Amino acid sequence: MTDRADVPAEVLGELRGICARLPESREEAAWVGTRWRIRNRTFLHVFTAHPGQEGAYSRAAELTEPTVIMTFRAQPEEFDALVGAGEPFFRAAWGQDAVGMKVRPDADWAEVDELLAESYRKLAPAKLARLVD
Repeated sequence: MTDRADVPAEVLGELRGICARLPESREEAAWVGTRWRIRNRTFLHVFTAHPGQEGAYSRAAELTEPTVIMTFRAQPEEFDALVGAGEPFFRAAWGQDAVGMKVRPDADWAEVDELLAESYRKLAPAKLARLVD
């Protein structure tokens, strides 16, 4: 990985599979990395951060090597539990309900699926949120 926008194809593939089942979600290039949106609201952002780079994510995640970072939204009680649990989770650099997660090679994609479904439900119109199980 040489660029902050680089995200391994395997990670993007997993995230695309998860997000494909979320009604009206769309993938697009973000200012860095890739994001998924429902209407005009971002429920997932993924990119590679590097230690020592300027930027809140590198500091918040206390990086020692290039790391894929995923940010998403959480309900208050889940936010507290995730951030309180520590690695691989941390308080993201924006928003009161934004969680950061270091995406490690052994990531539990079933858990990620649940977290992203909740992030989507939090931001989607009620009609669409009800369609997600």
